[in-house]
This record gives sequence, structure tokens and C-alpha cells, in this order.
Amino acid sequence: MKTNTILCCDLKTKLKDDAIMKPCKEYQGILRRDEICEEFRYDEHYTFTETLPHSAGKRNPHVFDGQYITVTKRDDGSLRLNFKELKVDKHFSVYRYALGVFNELMWALEDLVEK
Repeated sequence: MKTNTILCCDLKTKLKDDAIMKPCKEYQGILRRDEICEEFRYDEHYTFTETLPHSAGKRNPHVFDGQYITVTKRDDGSLRLNFKELKVDKHFSVYRYALGVFNELMWALEDLVEK
């Protein structure tokens, strides 16, 4: 386990693979406050410990799960659109289905791409 103290915010990191946290990379773990405050005479210090190895998480997590589509996020940050099983019965309407897919695409991409 590699340890690094970032002086600008007094954060000690204990990471599995990286020596220091990489920009825009998400880490799973526990953030703990090390010092107890006593009448404003202290230096606050926090420790972040990474808890799960990279392979332990879900490979392509769902970032949007709708009635018609799901959107997954790959390791490189790209998004993948997946259509759910199409159920055709006597109440099926192509127009309603296309409108539902359109609405879900708008909701998902509006939140995910514009961030």
C-alpha cells in the first residue's frame, strides 16, 4: 500500500496501486478524521484508505436505468447505450415505444454529457 500526504489540505492517502491520486479518477474507500478538536487548538488531518481493488467493482456500472434503455460507463469514461428487451404484445405501439426511447435518451444524455 502506497501512502502520500497532500500538504495543501492535510490529507493522507493509502492507495492500492497509485502513488498519488490521479486527476478525474474515482476511488472507493474510507475517509477518516484523525484529530479530535479541542478548543480550536489542533491541526485537522484526514486519512483516505482505498478499500476495494479495481477488479472488485462492477465492470461497467449503470449510470442510467430506464424502462427502455440503460446507459453504462466504461473504464475509459465512455458511455454505452443498451436497449432493453422489446416486448411486443397487443398493446404495443411503435409510436409510444419510439417516444419513450427518445425521452429516456434525452434525460440520460442531458444529465451525463452536459456535466
